[in-house]
Amino acid sequence: MHGVAGRGGAARGTAGPVTPADLLDGVRQRLAESGAEPTPARVAQALREQGRVLGDAEVLGAAEQLRSELIGSGPLEPLLADPAVTDVLVSAPDRVWVDRGGGLERVPVVFPDAQAVRRLAQRLAAVAGRRLDDARPWVDARLPDGTRLHAVLPPVAVGCTCLSLRVVRPRAFTLDELVAAGTVPPGGDRVLRALVEARLSFLISGGTGTGKTTLLSVLLGLVGPRERIVLAEDSAELRPDHPHVVRLETRPANQEGAGLVTLEDLVRQALRMRPDRLVVGEVRGAEVVHLLAALNTGHEGGCGTVHANAAADVPARLEALGTAAGLDRAALHSQLAAALSVVLHLVRDGSGRRRIAEVRVLEREESGLVRTVPALRWGETAFRAERGWERLRELLRTEGKE
Repeated sequence: MHGVAGRGGAARGTAGPVTPADLLDGVRQRLAESGAEPTPARVAQALREQGRVLGDAEVLGAAEQLRSELIGSGPLEPLLADPAVTDVLVSAPDRVWVDRGGGLERVPVVFPDAQAVRRLAQRLAAVAGRRLDDARPWVDARLPDGTRLHAVLPPVAVGCTCLSLRVVRPRAFTLDELVAAGTVPPGGDRVLRALVEARLSFLISGGTGTGKTTLLSVLLGLVGPRERIVLAEDSAELRPDHPHVVRLETRPANQEGAGLVTLEDLVRQALRMRPDRLVVGEVRGAEVVHLLAALNTGHEGGCGTVHANAAADVPARLEALGTAAGLDRAALHSQLAAALSVVLHLVRDGSGRRRIAEVRVLEREESGLVRTVPALRWGETAFRAERGWERLRELLRTEGKE
């Protein structure tokens, strides 16, 4: 060897650390010139062409790091692979947070600079088939593995690209696991099983990150195997452990403004697909009109989630959505009273633990308006009965369940 400098600026045979920062630009250039997909083998070949003499272990180590940068999730990859992690949030190159079920915690993951965060966000958006640039500085999309991606670029996000990833696990939790985790109190699983078996229509309410989707997936897994579940979702996140699930997902308009498919569209289509259980992942707009109409015309056992600060706020939340869709207040409450039976409300306590704070039944007042009445409230050893418990027992008995 005679110290011939390669493309990467290092002499052949020169010892030294091999880092992604040293070689990434050269590898990118070679892969771009070839137009080849950045597979691990091609990344390794591009590394060798940088003019360094590398051992197999060095090539494999550097190739894995570069593969993570080019086609993986970069420094976030180990976090996304952690089965306990549900959310990964990046607000600055050195500010990365995760949620492992106990609230947000900062982790010692660092990006080289703000541009590295931006590049990762743009590449993930491209993988999801979306555009993310100065003309369209935010994106909300689903990655091929089901992970929910949201990103906002500067200057809308001040200082650095903000990146949020919500992990959708391929396997749904079981009800027993939710009891063990403290989401459901001891003995509460019997009530939830009876709720599903009685084919009562219900909504799961709560704030962001309280576990609404997780609980809904678990309850759908309790549906009888001979029933057909049709899901309508803005982003396909529900993963029920059930043999007969049809999944429908909304679609944004393309760059020409065509091709938009809304949740309202999906609910209308789902009604023509012979659902035994019609499920709306999150009720957030005009689809509430079609959902309530469906639940009033023989589609028993329908369910979904809704954002609400408290179970008592659910009727008002649905009223606001229905009014925006053109349904007057009296008609909305009339349909609501006949369509919906139960509200399960989730919260996160001071320690970050998700739990079912209360179970409520719906009651129509003399004014014609609907309100929710507490039936069960969270307790460390069991649900505590409230004044609406007898009404809930009656609803469960209607189908011979208790």
